[in-house]
Amino acid sequence: MLSSSQIEPVVRMALAEDAPWGDITSESLIPEGALATASLIAREPGVFSGGEVFTAAMRLSDARIRVAELVDDGARFETGAVLATVTGPARAVLQAERVGLNFVQRMSGIATLTARYVTETAGTAARIVDTRKTTPGLRAFERHAVRSGGGFNHRFSLSDAVMAKDNHLAVLTAGGRDLTQALREVRTRLGHTVHLEVEVDRLDQIESVLAAGVDTIMLDNFSLEQLREGVTLIAGRALIEASGSVNLDTVGAIARSGVDIISVGALTHSVHSLDLGLDIAVGPWPDQP
Repeated sequence: MLSSSQIEPVVRMALAEDAPWGDITSESLIPEGALATASLIAREPGVFSGGEVFTAAMRLSDARIRVAELVDDGARFETGAVLATVTGPARAVLQAERVGLNFVQRMSGIATLTARYVTETAGTAARIVDTRKTTPGLRAFERHAVRSGGGFNHRFSLSDAVMAKDNHLAVLTAGGRDLTQALREVRTRLGHTVHLEVEVDRLDQIESVLAAGVDTIMLDNFSLEQLREGVTLIAGRALIEASGSVNLDTVGAIARSGVDIISVGALTHSVHSLDLGLDIAVGPWPDQP
């Protein structure tokens, strides 16, 4: 679950960005005492994510707003479903509308896409995981949405694990340095809880990397035949991650090759925001009984 310390600073920044000196449209058109009721409606089917973030956008706009979340994050819904209801001062609801929708539409889009990838890998042991290809500042939200869709999270940041990719290895082995020995030296400098993952792009690199005692080997842009051969070579001596050329058409076959993890950057960098809308009714007016 997302914590308030993760949600509130981001939502406050978004609200301030959208109305730095107030919402002059609502303040000009809507009487100060008017009340609003609103429903968050699905315009297309999907998987929900971002309920707490949507609620925070409303409540941080005005603490008098009340939000009833009618579905949980991770729940599937059909077109026309009412996902949440909102009641409170009309000006504040209207001011928070776009910020709340922006977050919940994107998060639900990520959850929905993730769920499609998870469905394609059903019956295998492979996990669908995200990458660091997230929107700056929104990583916690987007990775929560991946979990809502049934996926898993890779390392959250550069501080969480050692992940040696091709450019790292090029520097590490500059001058003809032996790869296995270099990785062993890296391992001796790491704490016992630190995970070590190494990317390879050729089959002939696998044994050298395994000899260093790594935890995970990433097979990058391997063909299906190469993935199957890599799984056979590694033979359970490390976790196997497949990366590169992963899409909804290829992910099922990749999962059936026997890999443990499939990382998919598209979950967060190429997602379609789901079409959700906020239907609002305003009233009563202050001068009405």
